[in-house]
Amino acid sequence: MSKNKVNTLISKRFIIRKTLIGKGVIVSFTDYDGKVHKYNHDKVYEYHKERFDNMNCFKKYKYYSQTFALPKFVREMDKADVI
Repeated sequence: MSKNKVNTLISKRFIIRKTLIGKGVIVSFTDYDGKVHKYNHDKVYEYHKERFDNMNCFKKYKYYSQTFALPKFVREMDKADVI
């Protein structure tokens, strides 16, 4: 019997980092309204890969974040695609 280790990262904001791609990380953060959001970093990145790869901040810093809430394009994803 094998166990898959799930890595959870608790953050203060929504993040997508190149260094986390392929690591199976679940990110958890609390928005300004106190709502806790959890998402699978790899699934969100793969679903919006072209969007992230074309962002200047992602090209330059290899990092995208949004401080105050879950981005609209992620909120519009099917919940099964986020976790």
